[in-house]
Amino acid sequence: MTATQTTEIRQVARAALAWAAAHRADFALGEDALAADGQVNGTWKPLGELAQVCASVTRATPPADPLHTCASDLLAFAWRQTGDGELFLLLQRLEPFATYPLEVYAALAAAGFRHPAYEAATATVARTRGWQLTEQEPTRRLGVLKAEERGGIHRGGPGEEQVLRRTWLGGLPEPWTFERSAGYALTHVVFHLTDWGRAAGGVPSDLTSYLAHWLPAWLDTCLDARMWDLSCELLAVAASVPGLPDDAVPADAWERIAAAQDVTGALPEEGDPADPEQSFAHHYHSTLMAAFAAALTAGQGAPV
Repeated sequence: MTATQTTEIRQVARAALAWAAAHRADFALGEDALAADGQVNGTWKPLGELAQVCASVTRATPPADPLHTCASDLLAFAWRQTGDGELFLLLQRLEPFATYPLEVYAALAAAGFRHPAYEAATATVARTRGWQLTEQEPTRRLGVLKAEERGGIHRGGPGEEQVLRRTWLGGLPEPWTFERSAGYALTHVVFHLTDWGRAAGGVPSDLTSYLAHWLPAWLDTCLDARMWDLSCELLAVAASVPGLPDDAVPADAWERIAAAQDVTGALPEEGDPADPEQSFAHHYHSTLMAAFAAALTAGQGAPV
Protein backbone atom coordinates (compact mmCIF):
# COMPACT_ATOMS: atom_id res chain seq x y z
CA MET A 1 0.00 0.00 0.00
CA THR A 2 1.45 3.36 -1.00
CA ALA A 3 1.49 6.44 1.21
CA THR A 4 -0.99 8.07 -1.18
CA GLN A 5 -3.40 5.15 -0.86
CA THR A 6 -3.09 5.18 2.92
CA THR A 7 -3.86 8.90 2.97
CA GLU A 8 -6.97 8.34 0.81
CA ILE A 9 -8.17 5.52 3.06
CA ARG A 10 -7.58 7.57 6.20
CA GLN A 11 -9.62 10.38 4.69
CA VAL A 12 -12.55 7.97 4.26
CA ALA A 13 -12.25 7.04 7.95
CA ARG A 14 -11.84 10.66 9.04
CA ALA A 15 -14.92 11.81 7.11
CA ALA A 16 -17.04 8.89 8.33
CA LEU A 17 -16.13 9.45 11.98
CA ALA A 18 -16.71 13.19 11.60
CA TRP A 19 -20.22 12.39 10.35
CA ALA A 20 -20.82 10.10 13.33
CA ALA A 21 -19.60 12.78 15.73
CA ALA A 22 -21.85 15.39 14.11
CA HIS A 23 -24.83 13.01 14.43
CA ARG A 24 -24.18 11.72 17.93
CA ALA A 25 -27.60 12.95 19.01
CA ASP A 26 -29.13 10.44 16.57
CA PHE A 27 -27.23 7.63 18.30
CA ALA A 28 -28.50 8.71 21.73
CA LEU A 29 -30.91 6.46 23.62
CA GLY A 30 -34.40 7.90 23.88
CA GLU A 31 -37.07 7.44 26.51
CA ASP A 32 -38.23 4.27 24.74
CA ALA A 33 -34.91 2.45 25.29
CA LEU A 34 -36.38 0.55 28.25
CA ALA A 35 -39.96 0.33 26.95
CA ALA A 36 -41.46 -3.14 26.65
CA ASP A 37 -42.48 -2.37 23.07
CA GLY A 38 -39.38 -0.32 22.25
CA GLN A 39 -37.78 -0.57 18.82
CA VAL A 40 -34.37 -2.06 19.54
CA ASN A 41 -33.21 -1.55 15.95
CA GLY A 42 -33.72 2.18 16.35
CA THR A 43 -32.23 2.57 19.82
CA TRP A 44 -29.75 0.00 21.11
CA LYS A 45 -28.60 -1.30 17.73
CA PRO A 46 -27.19 2.01 16.40
CA LEU A 47 -25.54 2.78 19.75
CA GLY A 48 -24.05 -0.70 19.95
CA GLU A 49 -22.66 -0.49 16.44
CA LEU A 50 -21.16 2.91 17.18
CA ALA A 51 -19.45 1.43 20.23
CA GLN A 52 -18.26 -1.66 18.36
CA VAL A 53 -16.71 0.29 15.51
CA CYS A 54 -15.10 2.89 17.75
CA ALA A 55 -13.64 0.19 20.01
CA SER A 56 -11.94 -1.34 16.96
CA VAL A 57 -10.76 2.02 15.64
CA THR A 58 -9.11 2.89 18.97
CA ARG A 59 -7.32 -0.47 18.93
CA ALA A 60 -6.13 0.03 15.33
CA THR A 61 -4.78 3.55 15.84
CA PRO A 62 -2.16 5.09 18.17
CA PRO A 63 -3.36 7.45 20.93
CA ALA A 64 -1.97 10.54 19.18
CA ASP A 65 -3.91 9.81 16.00
CA PRO A 66 -6.94 12.11 15.45
CA LEU A 67 -8.95 9.03 14.44
CA HIS A 68 -8.20 7.52 17.86
CA THR A 69 -9.20 10.74 19.62
CA CYS A 70 -12.52 10.98 17.79
CA ALA A 71 -13.34 7.30 18.32
CA SER A 72 -12.44 7.51 22.03
CA ASP A 73 -14.73 10.49 22.46
CA LEU A 74 -17.60 8.63 20.80
CA LEU A 75 -16.96 5.59 22.98
CA ALA A 76 -17.19 7.71 26.10
CA PHE A 77 -20.43 9.19 24.76
CA ALA A 78 -21.86 5.70 24.16
CA TRP A 79 -20.98 4.61 27.70
CA ARG A 80 -22.63 7.71 29.17
CA GLN A 81 -25.77 6.89 27.19
CA THR A 82 -26.01 3.62 29.12
CA GLY A 83 -25.83 5.44 32.44
CA ASP A 84 -22.28 4.15 32.89
CA GLY A 85 -23.67 0.63 32.53
CA GLU A 86 -26.70 0.97 34.83
CA LEU A 87 -29.16 0.65 31.95
CA PHE A 88 -27.74 -2.78 31.10
CA LEU A 89 -28.62 -3.98 34.58
CA LEU A 90 -32.15 -2.58 34.22
CA LEU A 91 -32.52 -4.24 30.81
CA GLN A 92 -31.31 -7.54 32.21
CA ARG A 93 -34.04 -7.42 34.83
CA LEU A 94 -36.70 -6.44 32.32
CA GLU A 95 -35.65 -8.94 29.63
CA PRO A 96 -33.46 -11.54 31.33
CA PHE A 97 -33.26 -13.83 28.29
CA ALA A 98 -32.63 -11.16 25.66
CA THR A 99 -29.11 -11.36 24.25
CA TYR A 100 -28.89 -7.92 22.63
CA PRO A 101 -28.01 -6.09 25.88
CA LEU A 102 -25.02 -8.40 26.38
CA GLU A 103 -23.94 -7.96 22.75
CA VAL A 104 -23.96 -4.18 23.11
CA TYR A 105 -22.27 -4.39 26.50
CA ALA A 106 -19.55 -6.65 25.08
CA ALA A 107 -18.59 -3.99 22.54
CA LEU A 108 -18.04 -1.48 25.34
CA ALA A 109 -16.35 -4.04 27.59
CA ALA A 110 -13.81 -4.65 24.81
CA ALA A 111 -12.82 -1.00 25.20
CA GLY A 112 -12.48 -1.27 28.98
CA PHE A 113 -15.93 -0.11 30.12
CA ARG A 114 -17.23 -2.59 32.70
CA HIS A 115 -20.16 -2.91 35.08
CA PRO A 116 -19.49 -5.76 37.55
CA ALA A 117 -23.07 -5.96 38.83
CA TYR A 118 -24.42 -6.43 35.31
CA GLU A 119 -21.82 -9.09 34.54
CA ALA A 120 -22.70 -10.98 37.72
CA ALA A 121 -26.44 -10.84 37.00
CA THR A 122 -26.00 -11.97 33.40
CA ALA A 123 -23.67 -14.80 34.41
CA THR A 124 -26.45 -16.12 36.66
CA VAL A 125 -28.98 -16.11 33.82
CA ALA A 126 -26.44 -17.66 31.42
CA ARG A 127 -26.31 -20.75 33.62
CA THR A 128 -30.00 -21.47 33.02
CA ARG A 129 -31.26 -23.95 30.43
CA GLY A 130 -33.54 -21.20 29.12
CA TRP A 131 -30.55 -19.09 28.09
CA GLN A 132 -28.50 -21.97 26.74
CA LEU A 133 -31.37 -23.35 24.66
CA THR A 134 -32.45 -20.08 23.07
CA GLU A 135 -32.84 -20.83 19.37
CA GLN A 136 -30.63 -18.68 17.16
CA GLU A 137 -29.11 -18.86 13.71
CA PRO A 138 -25.52 -20.16 13.88
CA THR A 139 -23.87 -16.84 13.04
CA ARG A 140 -25.84 -15.10 15.79
CA ARG A 141 -25.05 -17.92 18.21
CA LEU A 142 -21.34 -17.50 17.49
CA GLY A 143 -21.69 -13.78 18.18
CA VAL A 144 -23.41 -14.44 21.50
CA LEU A 145 -20.69 -16.90 22.54
CA LYS A 146 -18.07 -14.24 21.82
CA ALA A 147 -20.12 -11.61 23.67
CA GLU A 148 -20.26 -13.91 26.67
CA GLU A 149 -16.46 -14.21 26.66
CA ARG A 150 -16.00 -10.44 26.50
CA GLY A 151 -18.63 -9.99 29.21
CA GLY A 152 -16.80 -12.32 31.58
CA ILE A 153 -19.17 -15.30 31.17
CA HIS A 154 -17.66 -18.75 30.75
CA ARG A 155 -20.03 -21.70 30.57
CA GLY A 156 -20.39 -25.13 28.99
CA GLY A 157 -22.47 -26.11 26.00
CA PRO A 158 -21.69 -26.43 22.27
CA GLY A 159 -18.17 -25.24 21.55
CA GLU A 160 -17.19 -22.48 19.18
CA GLU A 161 -15.91 -24.92 16.54
CA GLN A 162 -19.20 -26.81 16.47
CA VAL A 163 -21.17 -23.59 16.07
CA LEU A 164 -18.74 -22.22 13.47
CA ARG A 165 -19.14 -25.23 11.20
CA ARG A 166 -22.90 -24.65 11.06
CA THR A 167 -22.48 -21.12 9.66
CA TRP A 168 -22.50 -20.37 5.93
CA LEU A 169 -18.78 -19.59 5.83
CA GLY A 170 -17.81 -22.38 8.21
CA GLY A 171 -19.42 -24.94 5.91
CA LEU A 172 -17.29 -23.85 2.91
CA PRO A 173 -20.28 -23.62 0.55
CA GLU A 174 -20.21 -23.52 -3.23
CA PRO A 175 -18.86 -20.02 -3.99
CA TRP A 176 -21.58 -19.33 -6.55
CA THR A 177 -24.19 -19.47 -3.75
CA PHE A 178 -22.88 -16.14 -2.43
CA GLU A 179 -25.58 -13.47 -2.23
CA ARG A 180 -26.50 -10.58 0.04
CA SER A 181 -27.56 -12.50 3.15
CA ALA A 182 -24.67 -14.95 2.80
CA GLY A 183 -22.30 -12.01 2.45
CA TYR A 184 -23.41 -10.43 5.71
CA ALA A 185 -23.30 -13.81 7.43
CA LEU A 186 -19.71 -14.50 6.34
CA THR A 187 -18.45 -11.03 7.30
CA HIS A 188 -19.89 -11.34 10.78
CA VAL A 189 -18.39 -14.79 11.25
CA VAL A 190 -14.98 -13.25 10.49
CA PHE A 191 -15.69 -10.29 12.78
CA HIS A 192 -16.61 -12.64 15.63
CA LEU A 193 -13.55 -14.87 15.08
CA THR A 194 -11.17 -11.91 14.90
CA ASP A 195 -12.78 -9.92 17.72
CA TRP A 196 -13.74 -7.28 15.18
CA GLY A 197 -10.30 -6.99 13.63
CA ARG A 198 -8.38 -7.10 16.90
CA ALA A 199 -7.24 -10.77 16.85
CA ALA A 200 -5.58 -11.55 13.53
CA GLY A 201 -5.14 -15.30 14.06
CA GLY A 202 -8.74 -16.23 14.78
CA VAL A 203 -9.79 -17.58 11.37
CA PRO A 204 -9.02 -21.30 10.77
CA SER A 205 -6.64 -22.09 7.90
CA ASP A 206 -9.26 -23.78 5.71
CA LEU A 207 -11.52 -20.73 5.93
CA THR A 208 -8.57 -18.46 5.18
CA SER A 209 -7.74 -20.48 2.08
CA TYR A 210 -11.38 -20.40 0.98
CA LEU A 211 -11.54 -16.62 1.42
CA ALA A 212 -8.24 -16.21 -0.44
CA HIS A 213 -9.83 -17.86 -3.47
CA TRP A 214 -13.24 -16.22 -3.46
CA LEU A 215 -13.24 -12.95 -1.51
CA PRO A 216 -11.70 -10.99 -4.44
CA ALA A 217 -14.54 -11.98 -6.78
CA TRP A 218 -17.26 -11.33 -4.21
CA LEU A 219 -15.84 -7.93 -3.30
CA ASP A 220 -15.47 -6.91 -6.93
CA THR A 221 -19.08 -7.95 -7.59
CA CYS A 222 -20.40 -5.93 -4.63
CA LEU A 223 -18.42 -2.85 -5.67
CA ASP A 224 -19.76 -3.13 -9.22
CA ALA A 225 -23.29 -3.38 -7.81
CA ARG A 226 -22.58 -0.28 -5.64
CA MET A 227 -23.50 -2.22 -2.51
CA TRP A 228 -21.37 0.07 -0.35
CA ASP A 229 -22.37 -1.28 3.05
CA LEU A 230 -21.55 -4.89 2.20
CA SER A 231 -18.46 -3.80 0.26
CA CYS A 232 -17.11 -2.06 3.36
CA GLU A 233 -17.76 -5.15 5.46
CA LEU A 234 -15.86 -7.26 2.93
CA LEU A 235 -13.02 -4.70 2.93
CA ALA A 236 -12.89 -5.08 6.71
CA VAL A 237 -12.65 -8.85 6.26
CA ALA A 238 -9.76 -8.37 3.84
CA ALA A 239 -7.98 -6.26 6.47
CA SER A 240 -8.69 -8.72 9.30
CA VAL A 241 -7.50 -12.03 7.81
CA PRO A 242 -3.75 -12.50 7.30
CA GLY A 243 -2.70 -14.55 4.30
CA LEU A 244 -5.09 -13.18 1.72
CA PRO A 245 -3.55 -12.32 -1.68
CA ASP A 246 -2.38 -8.79 -2.44
CA ASP A 247 -5.05 -8.51 -5.15
CA ALA A 248 -7.90 -9.47 -2.79
CA VAL A 249 -8.92 -5.80 -2.88
CA PRO A 250 -9.39 -4.14 -6.28
CA ALA A 251 -6.94 -1.30 -6.82
CA ASP A 252 -9.71 1.28 -7.12
CA ALA A 253 -11.89 -0.02 -4.26
CA TRP A 254 -11.22 2.83 -1.86
CA GLU A 255 -11.43 5.42 -4.60
CA ARG A 256 -14.94 4.17 -5.33
CA ILE A 257 -15.91 4.18 -1.65
CA ALA A 258 -14.62 7.74 -1.31
CA ALA A 259 -16.59 8.84 -4.37
CA ALA A 260 -19.77 7.39 -2.86
CA GLN A 261 -19.41 9.46 0.34
CA ASP A 262 -21.16 12.80 0.37
CA VAL A 263 -19.53 16.02 1.56
CA THR A 264 -20.51 15.29 5.18
CA GLY A 265 -18.81 11.89 5.15
CA ALA A 266 -22.05 9.91 5.00
CA LEU A 267 -22.03 6.74 2.88
CA PRO A 268 -25.25 5.28 1.48
CA GLU A 269 -25.98 1.62 1.97
CA GLU A 270 -26.03 1.30 -1.80
CA GLY A 271 -26.42 3.36 -4.94
CA ASP A 272 -25.73 7.07 -5.37
CA PRO A 273 -24.14 9.33 -2.74
CA ALA A 274 -26.35 9.88 0.25
CA ASP A 275 -28.92 12.66 0.20
CA PRO A 276 -28.16 14.94 3.16
CA GLU A 277 -31.88 15.00 3.87
CA GLN A 278 -32.12 11.19 3.89
CA SER A 279 -32.96 9.65 7.24
CA PHE A 280 -30.27 8.63 9.69
CA ALA A 281 -31.41 5.01 9.53
CA HIS A 282 -30.54 4.73 5.83
CA HIS A 283 -26.84 5.42 6.13
CA TYR A 284 -25.53 5.21 9.69
CA HIS A 285 -24.47 1.56 9.39
CA SER A 286 -22.68 1.92 6.05
CA THR A 287 -20.92 5.06 7.28
CA LEU A 288 -19.71 3.26 10.40
CA MET A 289 -18.57 0.31 8.29
CA ALA A 290 -16.56 2.70 6.11
CA ALA A 291 -14.79 4.03 9.21
CA PHE A 292 -14.23 0.50 10.52
CA ALA A 293 -12.82 -0.94 7.29
CA ALA A 294 -10.72 2.13 6.53
CA ALA A 295 -9.13 2.24 9.99
CA LEU A 296 -8.24 -1.46 9.84
CA THR A 297 -6.85 -1.12 6.32
CA ALA A 298 -4.86 2.02 7.04
CA GLY A 299 -3.39 0.30 10.05
CA GLN A 300 -1.75 -2.17 7.67
CA GLY A 301 -0.17 0.51 5.53
CA ALA A 302 2.27 3.33 5.93
CA PRO A 303 2.85 4.73 9.42
CA VAL A 304 0.23 7.28 10.42
